[in-house]
Amino acid sequence: MIFLGIEILAGAYLGAKLLEKYRAGSKRLDNAPKVGVGKVGAGKISDHYLKVSVISVGLAIIRHISLPLRLLSTCAIAYSVIPILKQAERSVLKERKVGHDVLVSTLAVMALLTGQYLGLAVGIFIYHVAEKILTKTKNNSKEMLARIFEQKPRNVWVLKSKIEIKVPLDAVNVGDIVVVNTGEIIPIDGIIIEGMAMVDQHTLTGEFQPVEKGTEDNVFASTYIMSGRILVSVEKTGEETVIAEIGDILNHTADFKNQLQLKGEKWADNVAIPILGLSAFALPILGPIGATALINSSFGNRIKLLAPLGTLNHLNLAYQKGILIKDGRAIEALNQVDTLLFDKTGTLTNEQPEVGSIIVCDDENDINSILGYAAVAEGKLDHPIAKAIVRKAKESNLILPDIDDAQYHIGYGITVVTDDITIKVGSLRFMEMIEIVIPEVIEEAIAHSHSNGHTLVIVSINSEIKGAIEIQPKVRPEVKQIISDLRQSGIKHFSIVSGDHKQPTRKLAEALDMDSYFSDALPQDKANIIKKLQKEGKKVGFVGDGINDVLAMKAADVSISIHGATSIATDAAQIILMDDSLSQLPELFELSRSLEANLKNTLRIIMVPVALDIGGAFFLRFNMMNTVILNNIGFLLGLINVMLPYKKVESGR
Repeated sequence: MIFLGIEILAGAYLGAKLLEKYRAGSKRLDNAPKVGVGKVGAGKISDHYLKVSVISVGLAIIRHISLPLRLLSTCAIAYSVIPILKQAERSVLKERKVGHDVLVSTLAVMALLTGQYLGLAVGIFIYHVAEKILTKTKNNSKEMLARIFEQKPRNVWVLKSKIEIKVPLDAVNVGDIVVVNTGEIIPIDGIIIEGMAMVDQHTLTGEFQPVEKGTEDNVFASTYIMSGRILVSVEKTGEETVIAEIGDILNHTADFKNQLQLKGEKWADNVAIPILGLSAFALPILGPIGATALINSSFGNRIKLLAPLGTLNHLNLAYQKGILIKDGRAIEALNQVDTLLFDKTGTLTNEQPEVGSIIVCDDENDINSILGYAAVAEGKLDHPIAKAIVRKAKESNLILPDIDDAQYHIGYGITVVTDDITIKVGSLRFMEMIEIVIPEVIEEAIAHSHSNGHTLVIVSINSEIKGAIEIQPKVRPEVKQIISDLRQSGIKHFSIVSGDHKQPTRKLAEALDMDSYFSDALPQDKANIIKKLQKEGKKVGFVGDGINDVLAMKAADVSISIHGATSIATDAAQIILMDDSLSQLPELFELSRSLEANLKNTLRIIMVPVALDIGGAFFLRFNMMNTVILNNIGFLLGLINVMLPYKKVESGR
């Protein structure tokens, strides 16, 4: 009877392997496999083994009652061990190593040989419970991320046989012709085959000035048609983009292993052979029961569960605070960052600009009249410059008359008529196009604005320039205090990296107490600056927003973007600050420090039972059940520790 358990285990494992080969052969014969079946099946198999392990514990408790129960108990235990044996086989045959999985498999064999059925059943049950908890936590994180990025079903107009048909967005295919009108968001990426429109692309490029789009021009999803009507040939649907985005996020967040976890697993693998050796050495002294207790002293299962649980709970806590961490490695790497680089436009400054200085060209007008004329002209428009002018007029309590007529000159400016006054507002190019003389004071203002990286909107009354309004970026009010807080927390160097001119970049760096700045930086220059700093031994974090930041984000040790940033920047960033500000940066770095402290405490907690197991085996004649009890006490204490962030999440809801 002593080898019956081993024979049953071998038979169960051999049967499982044969069944696996049969299923693999059947799958190859199936020419139309169902998408997603593998993932569902894997989840069901995991639940299946957990249920069997529960039954095996119950049977182990009552196995002494009769021979049939003993046989049934042994079969249930052997069956629940199969996943562990498969991992051990993979470790030995494919990875060519004797690691923790081999250790656990040896433990199962020794426990069956020595008749420690209850201890083995409880240990295997805890193993499957741990796997279930980890899988559930990962799935919860995946569902959370999917909810963030999913889009509500939208309908679009598709042209078929010269008839416009309203269809769901997910029914649009590449090559379809989509019709987009004024006031609508372009739902797909494609190329214009007919029509013309003024497109607001600031969500994509960060540029405030709308762009005129015509035949053969490319348009992109999430951009907005301010005026016009276009027919677009679909090149890429929004649903495909969302699926790819979610897949990338989930692959990096829920399944990554941080360095501390990898170290713990490496330790668990590295001690496998020494523990097996110690057990073999102690076998003549302690006997097979004591040797089995020594084998069960390993901490591998506990570190494999508790480390990712602690990390995932911190990721969930981050989300509860409005921080989306797409790549789990980033939260760990933050703790090593000592240099933080900021892009200027859209990151240190708001997307919405503000009115700066107002230039008046004659004595007939004043600042308020120039602002009022511009606000009358821009009042019905929706782009950021128009909003800045209208907001300033409202703040100045200006009363704006109604307009009698308006004509929008796409890409240049606007002409309106009110009370027999013709107001033209727009760029220098607009004024030159309609052959209006540019006063010297305006030319000087244009040069000054250009050197500062600002935009000048010129105002003409009855074909004579009367003034101009300077539009300048608005610095985020929270930035200076955030830099001060981060400096106190250990960040040593702060810098601005911008494609803007030297003077405005230097001016902003001085205003925000930055340590350095880099101006006139092209996209590749930003990446090269980061690489140079890294060669100097610095760990670099980059905070950016915009299409020009992607190369820098990929080069940085940690990349951070702001919600509402361009789609490409959002794809490239490892971390997204969801409240459209930088105020969460200090909390983000605090979360990184909290994660490291939590994982170190977890490691200390689970190491205590290891020492007690070994000491107990040599001096107190521990059996496997004794070590199972101690290990699970340590596991529960470690679980409490890693769930502390989860409690913060729950209390915050």
